[in-house]
Order: sequence, then structure tokens, then C-alpha cells
Amino acid sequence: MEKGLIRRLLPLLLFGAGGLPAAAQTAPLPRGADKAPEAIRRWLGAWDLELVGAARSCTVTLGADAAGNVRQLRFPATCRRALPVIDMATGWTVAANGQPQLLDASGKEVVGFQKGSPETGLDGKGSDGKAYRLVSKDHPRVAMTAPSNASAGLTAAQRPTVVDPAKAPAPETLPGRYVLMRQQNREACRLVLSPPPASGPGTAAFEGSCQDTGLTIFDPTGWRYAGGRLTLVARRGHGTDLVFENGQWRKDPPVGAPLLMRRLTP
Repeated sequence: MEKGLIRRLLPLLLFGAGGLPAAAQTAPLPRGADKAPEAIRRWLGAWDLELVGAARSCTVTLGADAAGNVRQLRFPATCRRALPVIDMATGWTVAANGQPQLLDASGKEVVGFQKGSPETGLDGKGSDGKAYRLVSKDHPRVAMTAPSNASAGLTAAQRPTVVDPAKAPAPETLPGRYVLMRQQNREACRLVLSPPPASGPGTAAFEGSCQDTGLTIFDPTGWRYAGGRLTLVARRGHGTDLVFENGQWRKDPPVGAPLLMRRLTP
């Protein structure tokens, strides 16, 4: 009797009540996927992250919830054993090349993808020097509609600006006092960027009190500069990128609340 009960329960234990292997099940689309900007909608949902040349992979979910320019990244605890590089990843964003980029808490790239498409899979490289692939498999995706002229323009505005590092300000000119603005010539707060140490980001701090609620919540405590892009780093680790235009810095891409930053003369 006991053996017969085990035989009847074994299919349920192995395959679940629906009789399908657990690997065949797919995760639902993340919350807010249907309302997300077009620039990120195609990337939202679950993906299989594979280590090229090895039979190791895990399922990662690119979420829609945002903190600054960084969005939610989820994966099961078993991923840390299968792919140790993922243990450092805390969020994701769309890089300047239009493809997803997994980031650590300081905004540094953990895995970046350089070529491919959602349909064929993406090829990239990790901070560990190894090659990775991001594959859609049978995971659900948000249906993409043919863009109108207006939506195409909006999507273009949501892409990061391509910056020529040779024409950007020199790194040594960046430390100093700045005024932060939501509108041109309307001061919201003042910010001091201190010179960075030999390695690592510089520190940032408000000068006096700041009356802008959004900026006080963001609470910049550091900054870094690479490829002509200045990143203000929040106390919680996420960042906001700025590019230099017309003698001042502006938030890039210019989505959400605007942000301008202009250097104060000594």
C-alpha cells in the first residue's frame, strides 16, 4: 500500500500538479511592464543567462521598477552558485548601445551585451572576463506595436546620448561647487564634488540645505566620470548620468524630472 501511494505521488513531486516539468514553466511579466517606456519594454521579463561553453545557466528577470536610471533585477539564490558573477549584480539598465547591462550596487558593469537581438539572443562579456549569452527562450514578452511618429520621437529621446569623450570636459576640471536646477537659471540646491582619490569615486555633498524633495531623497554622496559621462551616485548606490552641453550638465537620457547642473565660479 505504501509503495503504491509513492508511485501515485511521484509524478506530482517531479512535475507538479499540471504534469509539466518545472523547467517548462515560465515566469509572468514583471509588474508595470505594459506601462514601461518603449526603450525598455522589449527587454522586460525573464531571460536565460548562459555561460558560453559551459552547461551552466540561470533565469534572471529584468523588472520595470526603477530607482534613478537603474531598474529592478531578480534571480533565484541558486544563480549565485551556477554563475558566481551574478552575485554582484543588483540592477540593470539600457546602455548607450541600446542593449541591457547588468550593474552592481555602485553602478559598475557586471555583464554588458554588445550584439544580438531579443529574438536571436545577446552576446556579452562579464567583469570576470568570461563570455555570456542572454536568451529569451519561451519566456513571455510585452507585445511591441509599430511606432507612430510621436512614439518614435519619444523612444529616441529616451536613449542615452552618444558622447565623444575627446570633446568632453577633462576629469581634473570636474571637482568644485555646482548649482542644481530643475529649470534653467532657477536654483534648487548646491552641490560640492570633491576630488576623487587615486582609485574609486569622488565624494559629493550638498552645500547647505536642499529644499528639493526629489534631490534630498536621491541624496548624492559620490560621483564618477567615464567616457564623457558624469554620474552622481546616490547614498543607496544607484546613479544618475549627466552629459555636458552648452556649458552645463544635464540629465541623460532626459526622462522623468529634469535635472541641470552648472558650475559656480570660485
